[in-house]
Amino acid sequence: MYFCRPFVKAISFKHKDNNQNITIIVDTLSYKTVSANKSTVKKNWVLVDAQDQVLGRLSSIVAVLLRGKHKPDFTPHVDCGDYVIVINADKVRLTGNKADQKYYIHHTGYPGGQRKTPYSRLKVRKPEAVIEKAVKGMLPKNRLGSEMFRNLNVYTGSEHPHEAQNPKPVNFSSIK
Repeated sequence: MYFCRPFVKAISFKHKDNNQNITIIVDTLSYKTVSANKSTVKKNWVLVDAQDQVLGRLSSIVAVLLRGKHKPDFTPHVDCGDYVIVINADKVRLTGNKADQKYYIHHTGYPGGQRKTPYSRLKVRKPEAVIEKAVKGMLPKNRLGSEMFRNLNVYTGSEHPHEAQNPKPVNFSSIK
């Protein structure tokens, strides 16, 4: 059987002033992992162009950006994601027959109150909601997920009111 134990290393050297031999024992497992918190997180503004992108793949990338999983200091219980701006939401596409077969289901709360909205109708009425619903389903289902979802801004055209924040365009191949 193999038991893991801390690696202890002894470092010996001679003090330059009084010629004493000094030995320091170093425990290499004593290093602490730094956890991000609200004051140490640096949030950036990023711009995602949804034109001719597949809805599911786009939504998963946006969810990763909102959660902050692409950052080296990711901490699961902290909102360390970026502010995300999605433009051209009306030009997103679906693969296969999903454009004809996909329904969004909600319940009014009354008996027999289940309602279905086809994808084609929702895309005509409110194209931003298609991306918002897909991304919201990929975020945590708690208060932290709701807080992360507030950092998402979706617009139908190529114009957005966040030019002052200087958002950086996202390269899809750089995020895995």
